[in-house]
Amino acid sequence: MNITRRPYQAEDCQKVGQFLIEHYQPDNLDGNWLRPEWDYMHSHPSLDESALERIGIWEEGGGIVAVAHYESTLGEAFFQCHPEYPFLKKELLQYAEENLYQSDKGNKKLWIYCNDFDSEFESLLKAAGYHPLQKGMRPLSRLIIPSEIPEAELPEGFRILSLADQNDLPRINHVLWRGFNHPGEPPREEEEGRKKMQSSPNFRKDLTIVAADPGGDFRAYCGFWVVVEKKYGLIEPLATDPDFRRMGLARTGVWEGVRRCRDLGAETIYVGSDQPFYLSLGFQVLYFTRAWALSV
Repeated sequence: MNITRRPYQAEDCQKVGQFLIEHYQPDNLDGNWLRPEWDYMHSHPSLDESALERIGIWEEGGGIVAVAHYESTLGEAFFQCHPEYPFLKKELLQYAEENLYQSDKGNKKLWIYCNDFDSEFESLLKAAGYHPLQKGMRPLSRLIIPSEIPEAELPEGFRILSLADQNDLPRINHVLWRGFNHPGEPPREEEEGRKKMQSSPNFRKDLTIVAADPGGDFRAYCGFWVVVEKKYGLIEPLATDPDFRRMGLARTGVWEGVRRCRDLGAETIYVGSDQPFYLSLGFQVLYFTRAWALSV
């Protein structure tokens, strides 16, 4: 066994994505990120690209067997591991402590994320002096696509579109700004970030659903990603303008996206949430990924 480690390179974005597809297990029991989560990370405007070389890649025989990385900024660590190489997690943890920390007034800050069914890794973290935090919980929920997808009615004058029909950045910017509870009107400079969110080669305008009001403004936004090879989709992101909630816009958008993913062969839809909205649609929580920090 000759396992080597090297820094992340630009071409690794696609390589890691393929690694996540190859080792995916139904209900995501492999414990790794879903491929669309990796894609979304790289296209999100909050990603600190200046630190990408701090990501570690472990390989054997030219193939990836593990990855240690952050999501948006240094100070957080996630581990993707080949199912046959869990013994690497001790080394991954040490690597994160040396390379993925955030400096704060001379102190190192680092959250390590661990799935709640990974008892071996939990034991490793406890032995290393870590403790679970009450904040930073990340649920993963799953919907088995039903044979009959509900038909939802929209308020009069509203309609469902995809970005393949109308890719209007100012309107996208407005609904996402408002939908994530920011006050007032969105800054125009935020539009560059919305444009970047469409830069992933696996972003699909036809799977990004919006609900438009009678005047054409977007009032709900529902992004879907699909991995055809493994027959699943992921919702990311979902947002509704606060002034237009409880009108069925998000519900209708979700079912339209589910229908489109099903038509592409998907049998399962995931979402990183345990909100009652999703549970009311039939999603079930599979597990939580918890943040751990060093005990003080």
